[in-house]
Amino acid sequence: MRNLLLPVVLALLIVIPPFMGIAWQNALVNMLIASLFALAFNLLIGQAGLLSFGHAAYFGLGAFAALHLMIAIEDGFPFPTPLVPLAGAAVGLLIGLIAGYFATMRSGVYFALVTLAIAELFHSLAPRLQDLFGGEAGVSSMRMPWSGIIFGSTLEVYYLTLTWVVLCGLALWSYTRTPFGRLTLALRDNEQRVRFLGYNAHSSKVIVFAISAMFTGVAGALLALSNETANYSLFASDVSAQVVLQTFVGGSTIFFGPVIGAAAFTFFSFLLSDVTRSWVFYQGLIFVLVMLYAPAGIGGVLQHHIRNRRQLDWSRLAGPYLVAILGGVLVVGGVVFLTETISVLFGEHYARLRQSAAESFPPYTLFGMTWQPTSPLTWLVPLILLVFGLALMVRSRQRIDALWGRMGKGKEAKAGAAAFGGAT
Repeated sequence: MRNLLLPVVLALLIVIPPFMGIAWQNALVNMLIASLFALAFNLLIGQAGLLSFGHAAYFGLGAFAALHLMIAIEDGFPFPTPLVPLAGAAVGLLIGLIAGYFATMRSGVYFALVTLAIAELFHSLAPRLQDLFGGEAGVSSMRMPWSGIIFGSTLEVYYLTLTWVVLCGLALWSYTRTPFGRLTLALRDNEQRVRFLGYNAHSSKVIVFAISAMFTGVAGALLALSNETANYSLFASDVSAQVVLQTFVGGSTIFFGPVIGAAAFTFFSFLLSDVTRSWVFYQGLIFVLVMLYAPAGIGGVLQHHIRNRRQLDWSRLAGPYLVAILGGVLVVGGVVFLTETISVLFGEHYARLRQSAAESFPPYTLFGMTWQPTSPLTWLVPLILLVFGLALMVRSRQRIDALWGRMGKGKEAKAGAAAFGGAT
């Protein structure tokens, strides 16, 4: 089943985009770039067990390296436009070797803090280094034609991005199957034993860090090709935080887990950023809930169900799963209602309404209906949704735990219940 899934997804990514609008094509480009960024980041946290809070540094450096090469191509330098991401790879690899050498001298939280400090160093210096980073305005360029391809349309950029992401994804997958890839896993599981076996753990971690930075640089270069501009905001901490969220929500324990998280969050922001100002809060809430109730991530839950599909009694599981989904929908409705209500009541627009209205708390419009803040009904609606939703979820969770437990007394059955989020 897994062998068929990837070709099907790739075929859809090739065939469907020409029939989509420019906005959706742009969203797909951003999704592919975020996926490569997350895969490169997961090489550190998922494979080597090194949590970086500053991977935005290599993402931004890759973007600026690509833009400087694009400017050189505009000035007549003979270089193929499709190979521009190689500049991001080279700069990411070089800076990754230097930064990785110092960062990997420490481990755990100290490693994470060093990586964060490096990213913040670039973030603070970039606006002042006019020649390299263009100051606060950033650097801009244009994609130049190559071999009859103009690269003027979003669709052409999309297929170029898809090609690079697929090639880099295959390279990262191949890396995990090599002896050094297995050594990377050993560094995560037991670094002391790696040293005991005669390997240089520090040098190995530097190499892993540099490879991760190299592919991150490619992702940044692809962003530069897509947007044709970049500024110092690419070094900001929220860029590093975003890839952390995407990786853990998708699942850092499986190879394609970060791709799931990147795709989910990219389309989530694409669909909701114009609808509500609270979309970042919802992203954070999703991250917290996934970490609490499905620490293996979305990919981990899916993988576990696929692995045990022959043992599962879907005739019995279907009902509790549907009840759990219904409960989740009710809880989401209650949370969204409360969040949007609070956002309205404490917003600038409502503050102006209060100043101009005779009432101290004038009614407001939400979901196409008018609500009165002082009315008990306004607060009873989300409360009822939350109570009934949570009750359904707790009830279904108990039933699901019991059904998973009947699969056997082995570790696999217990892990299956835990992956769903309710092992007792």
